[in-house]
Amino acid sequence: MGAVRRRLGLVVAIGLTLFTACGVDTPASSPSSPAPPGTTTVFTTLPRPSPSTSTPPSSAPPPPSTPPPKTGKVVVLDPGHNGGNAGRPGEINKQVPAGRGKTKPCNTTGTSTNSGYSEHAFTWDVSQRISQALAAKGIRVILTRQNDTGVGPCVNERAAIGNDAQADAVVSIHADGSNSAGAHGFHVAYSAPPLNAQQGEPSVKLAAALRDGLRAGGFPTSTYLGSDGLAPRADLGGLNLSTRPAALVECGNMRNAAEAAAMASEEGRQKYAAVIAKAIEDYLARL
Repeated sequence: MGAVRRRLGLVVAIGLTLFTACGVDTPASSPSSPAPPGTTTVFTTLPRPSPSTSTPPSSAPPPPSTPPPKTGKVVVLDPGHNGGNAGRPGEINKQVPAGRGKTKPCNTTGTSTNSGYSEHAFTWDVSQRISQALAAKGIRVILTRQNDTGVGPCVNERAAIGNDAQADAVVSIHADGSNSAGAHGFHVAYSAPPLNAQQGEPSVKLAAALRDGLRAGGFPTSTYLGSDGLAPRADLGGLNLSTRPAALVECGNMRNAAEAAAMASEEGRQKYAAVIAKAIEDYLARL
């Protein structure tokens, strides 16, 4: 009788081993407590839950929408300055190549409104809004910095990001800080005289598209820099070192009370972003 019981136990053990080794699909199974080393883990089938017929709560996120078709276009957005620059003067004051045989400080702290709202916070917020608007149209967007708490990158590194990405457009977002009486309005800078083919007609067309878009959006052109909203410049390292169509937008004067109020408000930043995003789209559509 004892021999019979031993043979039956052996059969059961073999059956369990074969069941486990075959990898039987048991989607409603869950493992029991871990077994001691050298033993077979046995899975116990659990009852399947009944399908839910309740309505999802109103707070549930909507199902993901279909992503927009890719356009194949690449835009590099360069939010001016950075939130950590002021705390690292040794890094941002080091000299780096700036084009035309010259050097300049790696970066600067930027300006601010008279009430203390910083340029770096403004450019970061607006650039993120532009990025979202362009991405929604299937345009690939690359930002030269990933937050508003870091240091740099240096102007030569920012230019390199656009060059390496073979960007169809590189747009740098800034705001000015002139204390001249009555100084207000935006201007768009581009590298001049051009140092390569992309700094010629393509960059001029990009700058003009941005100027036209901002003006159509109700923003006044600068009263103190450039002409008719455009400012050819030979002293901006990020533009001089670019081998892609590039332009820099000074969205307005942060020391002007009306423009400072617009930049410090969410509504104002959204308006800047929407107008600039539309101008970039218009430029890309003509390529």
